[in-house]
Amino acid sequence: MEPADDPIEPDTKDWTWVLHRACQECGFNPSALHHTAVANHIRDDATAWVQRLNRSDVTVRTRPGMWSVLEYGCHIRDVHRIFDHRVQLMLTETDPRFPNWDQDATAVADDYASQDPLVVATELYDAATVVADRYDGVPDDAWSRRGLRSNGSEFTVATIALYHLHDIVHHAHDVASM
Repeated sequence: MEPADDPIEPDTKDWTWVLHRACQECGFNPSALHHTAVANHIRDDATAWVQRLNRSDVTVRTRPGMWSVLEYGCHIRDVHRIFDHRVQLMLTETDPRFPNWDQDATAVADDYASQDPLVVATELYDAATVVADRYDGVPDDAWSRRGLRSNGSEFTVATIALYHLHDIVHHAHDVASM
C-alpha cells in the first residue's frame, strides 16, 4: 500500500492521561518507572529502531491508516528532537511555553515516506543519544522545573520524561504489530 493512496487520519487525542494510568494499547505504566530511568530506555529503544529501519519492508504501510516503519522512524527521530528542545527550555527558562508542533503536518511537509531509512536510522540514534544525555544531566533539584504545552498542559521535567518515553514505547508497539 503506497502512502499517497492511504491518507493518515491526524491524531488529535490528548495523551497526557498516560502520566496517571497505564496505556491499555501498549502496556506502558508510568507508575512502574522512575523518571531517572528514562534515558536508558531511550537508548535501548534507539538501538531497536536501527534494526527496524533495516527491514526489507520498511516503506510498506501494512494496514490502512497506519504509517510504515520508515514513517514511524522519522516521527520518533523528530520526537526525540522536540523533547530535547523542550527539556532544554525547561532547564534554562522559567515556565516556558513550548512552540506548537503538528506531527502530522511535519510528516507531510518533510515527506517521511520518501526519506532514506539508513539516514533516518542514524539521525534517530543520534537524536536519542542527545536527549538521553540531556535527561542524564538533569540536576536532582531540576526535575520539578515546569513547562507548558501550547494547549496549556503543564509538565515538569520528570513528567515530560515519562510522557516522552510513552510516545516511543507506544510506537514501538505499533510497529511490532506490523
